[in-house]
This record gives sequence, C-alpha cells and structure tokens, in this order.
Amino acid sequence: MPRALTIAGSDSGAGAGIQADLKTFAALGVYGTSVIAALTAQSTRGVYRVLAVPAAFVRAQLDAVLDDLGADAVKTGMLLDPRTVATVARALAARGAPPLVVDPVMAAKDGATLLTRRAQETLRVRLLPLATVVTPNREEAAALTGRRVRDRDDMERAARALVALGARAAVVTGGGSARESCDLLVVDGRARWLRARRLPGPPPHGTGCTFSAAIAAGLARGATIEAAVVAAKRYTHACIRRARRLGAGHPVLGHLTQRIPA
Repeated sequence: MPRALTIAGSDSGAGAGIQADLKTFAALGVYGTSVIAALTAQSTRGVYRVLAVPAAFVRAQLDAVLDDLGADAVKTGMLLDPRTVATVARALAARGAPPLVVDPVMAAKDGATLLTRRAQETLRVRLLPLATVVTPNREEAAALTGRRVRDRDDMERAARALVALGARAAVVTGGGSARESCDLLVVDGRARWLRARRLPGPPPHGTGCTFSAAIAAGLARGATIEAAVVAAKRYTHACIRRARRLGAGHPVLGHLTQRIPA
C-alpha cells in the first residue's frame, strides 16, 4: 500500500493541517502517517492559540515513522519556527527522502501567524532545495521570492523563481477571477494553467493543505508531477463542492463523502 507522511500542525477543528492531510490520504487510497510540528487551538472561526512542538520531539517522531513504516512521499505544512524547519530539512536530506511536497503555510485565514519571518528564510534556504513540488499561494510566493505577485504574469515569474531556488516544480495558487479558479504549474521548464469553475459561497477552510496532500498522495502512488498536480486540483475542487457548514465560521471540506481516484 502506498505510504505518505505529513509533517505539519494539528488543527483541533480538523478542517486543515494534519487532520485534513490524513483524510485526504485515506480518500485517495494511501496509508497516511504524521509528524506533528505544532499544536493549535482552532475551530472553523479561527486560530486562538499556537504551541510549537520542541524540534527534538519533531525529529523523534520523524525517525520513529521512517525507521519503521517508511514513506513513498512526504509533505510539509505548518512548521512555525526556524528550528523546526531546519530540523526537518536536516533529517530529510540525511535520509535521501522520497518525493517531497512543501506547502509553505504562513498564515491562517484569520491572519494568525503559522510561520515566523525567520522561519520563512530558513524554509527558503534549507527546505525548498529538497522539494519535488512547492505549493504557495500568491502571498506566500511573494514572501519567498521577494517580488509582488498580483496577476498571471507575476505568478509565472514567481513560480520560475521558486524553481530557480531549487524546487523541481512549483504551483502558485490563487489566481483567476470571480468565475474561475486558476493555479499555475511550472515543471521541466513548461508552464501549465490549471482551471476550474469557481464555486459560490465563502471559501472553505483547509484547501491549501488538502491540495498539497493530494499531490503527495499522487506521488506516493507513482504518478508524475504533472499528473499528481492535475489530479490534486480535481480532488480539491470536488472537496470544495461538497463543503458543509458544521460550525459558525468557514465551511469545512468534504474529504471523505466520495472516493475519487488519484
């Protein structure tokens, strides 16, 4: 059975983070394992408190999982502080890790900080060069590249800059219009736009985590980068279509109500 490991933060509301990743892995037929890098007191309304897991314990979790179960793909999400980012990068580099999806989670929808400014630089220098795919939204791409990302031309320039920093491929998300959602994939020197009809209603919680986890699931199953990204876009769109309001805040994605092959 394909195995995928997520290294990310725990969302007590289960809409994003580790919980969304594991639901995505299960829906796509992949055995999911986890390393918790941070804890959040979080609901559909927002993030109330954040607690970092000590970097040494992050490393202990990672070693325990990989020494026994291994992984066919790894993804990172919320890592919070520079020491954790460096610890994860060091451990994965030492092991010659399998395909790695880096989701550079920097802020929650309510603006809560999920990656400190110092950690952003550590991620750019230490983790990006290990990435098979990096999946920032426009704001995260701007922070990592130091350039404005406002329109489609900016998105392509940012994606190519991320590849120049060492990632094998980059997907910059969050483009499009009121009617269409557009993400840009750059891989092997080629740019491809991924389009989907924008669904009505408020944006659900956890779309970025779900998208990156679905890419990792595809890579774990042996898909090419492009095929994994295309399938992840399709799966995430289906999850948005099935989103429901379970709390008083953002809707939560419908990860498990229907199986969609990777």
